[in-house]
Amino acid sequence: MDFVAIDVETANADMASICQIGIACFKNGVLTEEWQTLINPEDYFSDINIGIHGIDETDVMDSPKFVDIFEQLSRYLRGSICVCHTHFDRISLDRAFRKHGLPQMEINWLDSARVARRSWLQFANKGYGLAKVAEHIGYTFKHHDALEDAKAAGHILLAAVEVTGISVSEWGRRIRQPLVIDPEVEKNPDGLLLGEMICFTGSMSLVRKDAEAIALKCGCAIGSGVTQKNHTFGRR
Repeated sequence: MDFVAIDVETANADMASICQIGIACFKNGVLTEEWQTLINPEDYFSDINIGIHGIDETDVMDSPKFVDIFEQLSRYLRGSICVCHTHFDRISLDRAFRKHGLPQMEINWLDSARVARRSWLQFANKGYGLAKVAEHIGYTFKHHDALEDAKAAGHILLAAVEVTGISVSEWGRRIRQPLVIDPEVEKNPDGLLLGEMICFTGSMSLVRKDAEAIALKCGCAIGSGVTQKNHTFGRR
């Protein structure tokens, strides 16, 4: 139950233009440390982004630049399970590292939006934004403040652990599996294709559920969509 949750806000449409970062540290399922800072993105602020988070050039004028907080980020994130809601924060950090010529960190990312989609049926395909899920679990917060959003993502994960019985460490594996898993079929840990991911698309001679069961028996995980990392079977 040890993890950190993170959220970032950006100055404009460039995901590397981080202007605020919030981090919440959880130990044994309890929030134990908070850290937040404004950042001078060395970039312009768009009216759209200002309208979302309320941060502008004057707010960050005397704030540290991204390179100045790298060591602090490393202390929190390196080697940790790091929770963010959707992929936005993960990609923003990656692009900021690249933009400033900083080394990449080894971080074990866990997307709380994907966790929510597998924990509550009503969020499986829509409505799994941070505010909606937080409302569902009864957690109130100030949206679009980086620290507030980070804490919300962390509490969503804790709520999902409670309702599903799936531990934080196990969720890293679960989010790579289908939204709904047939309880009668489990992935074979000794299968010849263990570690592979398969996505079935289009029409097939087999019923999709039967095809997925065969794949699970071979050790595969089942992907919900086509990516560069999975194999696709189906009629084109």
